[in-house]
Amino acid sequence: QVQLVESGGGSVQAGGSLRLSCVASESTRGNRYISWFRQAPGKEREWVACFHTSGSTIYTGSVEGRFTISHDNAKNTLYLQMSDLKPEDTGMYYCARGRSGYSCSSPAAYPNWGQGTQVTVSS
Repeated sequence: QVQLVESGGGSVQAGGSLRLSCVASESTRGNRYISWFRQAPGKEREWVACFHTSGSTIYTGSVEGRFTISHDNAKNTLYLQMSDLKPEDTGMYYCARGRSGYSCSSPAAYPNWGQGTQVTVSS
């Protein structure tokens, strides 16, 4: 069972930037996604960005152009560079590793989750 540990969250003002990191206890191989999700208080968990082992990336519309997902194979680390942050980006951010061959955006496709890192954006 892979272990995922997120870090890098914090409190910033609107327009600021943060970089989240997620270190995995083992390398990620095969036809699968490793991704970032977030959950705001009282809301369902939503997908933010997905990185496929082929190198392709997918973003949800609200973060397109502001967030960048990347992965360092040598460090087994997933990153999320977040710029021009908005109050609606506030939430707990989780990284997750998906099942081989499953889709990007459904939380049900991800059996492995980190504990989360909190991002708070004030206006």
